[in-house]
Amino acid sequence: MPKRILQGTVTSNANAQTVTVSVERRFKHPVLAKTIRKSKKYRAHDETNQFNVGDQVRIQECAPKSKTKRWEVLDRV
Repeated sequence: MPKRILQGTVTSNANAQTVTVSVERRFKHPVLAKTIRKSKKYRAHDETNQFNVGDQVRIQECAPKSKTKRWEVLDRV
């Protein structure tokens, strides 16, 4: 099964080798037919601590790195 790749914005880089990435998705409400924006935060592994708050990045699923980290940063967009 292929690994999911998501695109989002780094919202925090306070922890060592970890960034928090906010991913926004848009979809049409099934009844109201209105476009809705929902966001979700993912903790991603950043080996070299090279990404800062505000960077647009792509993250990919990986094997668990810690209790909360299941994603790793691929590159800057």
